[in-house]
Amino acid sequence: MATTKAEKGEEKKRAPRRAAASLGDVQKLRIRVRAYEHKILDASVKQIMDTALRFDAQVVGPIPLPTEIKKYTVNRASFVFKDAREQFEMRVHKRVIDIVSPSSKVIEALTNLSLPSGVSIDVKMM
Repeated sequence: MATTKAEKGEEKKRAPRRAAASLGDVQKLRIRVRAYEHKILDASVKQIMDTALRFDAQVVGPIPLPTEIKKYTVNRASFVFKDAREQFEMRVHKRVIDIVSPSSKVIEALTNLSLPSGVSIDVKMM
């Protein structure tokens, strides 16, 4: 029996959905950590890793993400000296940690964790 182009296109569209459904069975806790200073960031990541490993959780990472650099150029003088400028930059360092199939004890321990100021954490359940 011959298949038409429309039927072949439907088969192609359905195939990735089946693959995505089979991969979605495993729950993952994705933690994104951001900070301006990399030393504080690494200390916070180490604290998160130690907490997760204490409860025998499977941890993937920390994976360093590209540093986000924001540059600002400002005139030094207010009127005449337009060519004289100053440049400032802010660097945001980022890391990602994945915890595969976390238990309730791991999640509770991570929520009670106190981290230094200047560290931003984003937690997602995937």
